[in-house]
Amino acid sequence: MTVLITGAAGFIGFHTAKRLCEAGLEVVGIDNLNDYYDVELKRARLAQLAVYPNFRFQLLDIVDKAELLELFQAQPFTEVIHLAAQAGVRYSLENPDAYAASNLVGFLNILEACRQVKPKHLIYASSSSVYGLNSKLPYCVEDPADCPASFYAATKRANELMAHSYSHLYGIETSGLRFFTVYGPWGRPDMAPILFTEAILKNQPINIYNDGQMSRDFTYIDDIVEGIFRLRLKPPSCQANPVPGSAMNKVYNIGRGSPVKLLDFVECIENAIGVKAQRNYMPMQSGDVVQTWADVSALAQWVDFYPQVSVEAGVSEFIKWYRSYYGV
Repeated sequence: MTVLITGAAGFIGFHTAKRLCEAGLEVVGIDNLNDYYDVELKRARLAQLAVYPNFRFQLLDIVDKAELLELFQAQPFTEVIHLAAQAGVRYSLENPDAYAASNLVGFLNILEACRQVKPKHLIYASSSSVYGLNSKLPYCVEDPADCPASFYAATKRANELMAHSYSHLYGIETSGLRFFTVYGPWGRPDMAPILFTEAILKNQPINIYNDGQMSRDFTYIDDIVEGIFRLRLKPPSCQANPVPGSAMNKVYNIGRGSPVKLLDFVECIENAIGVKAQRNYMPMQSGDVVQTWADVSALAQWVDFYPQVSVEAGVSEFIKWYRSYYGV
């Protein structure tokens, strides 16, 4: 059994690859190592994976269809976990072309490769951002997701529809995961935990948008990876009584299922560091939403797992890693 993980040098991709390697699976990871954020952090993650003899890395951009198809033909994969994407809500306001290339063309290439090779299961990354301007809480996968607040969110919703069509047309078993604010060790430096931590340790103010009147369903990376690991072995066709039209395609929320006020999250970081933050309150940013909250019951029941890690414990582990990695 060989598993392909796209975006293996990314935050979630790295942790997922590590978990599968530790379980004894053969893992092939691909990534284009783009410079959206610090490439050295990506290389450091890959160095952690290089110690596993059952891990192999290939520098590859999913936008390159010919090279991707060549990889699939040379090594038929039992499972594909597609986590490569151009990330970031705010950056999509500045460079939408990058999102169209990676998230739309790149995902189409993944689907085309799976159409030819037919892995047992394709798991792909969606996002809580697809709920956009939906005001109903908690977010449920049955809720409408047709009012995205950013182009990034629009590309992720498009991925879900693309996967549905390929599942219907070609019998590819697909499971989409709407990730909710994932954080933890080896996290992305463009996200709040690292931005806040770096500023606090440098005695610089942190920017808090919407005057702090925001909340997020912060989810620790280990809980995310456990959900992915369990979902691998339960493709949609395992349903006892499938809903018409869903026999080969499912979408799930994956989050902790309990929103945390942004100011409370900041306080957790302050407590873990032992320093109070200087707070710079800012207006709401374009493309952002006030609150996210996941109804995780569908995935939890399907894979028999509810998130375990509290925000306090997760932030503590994150700060330990940050101090070690950055030497502060």
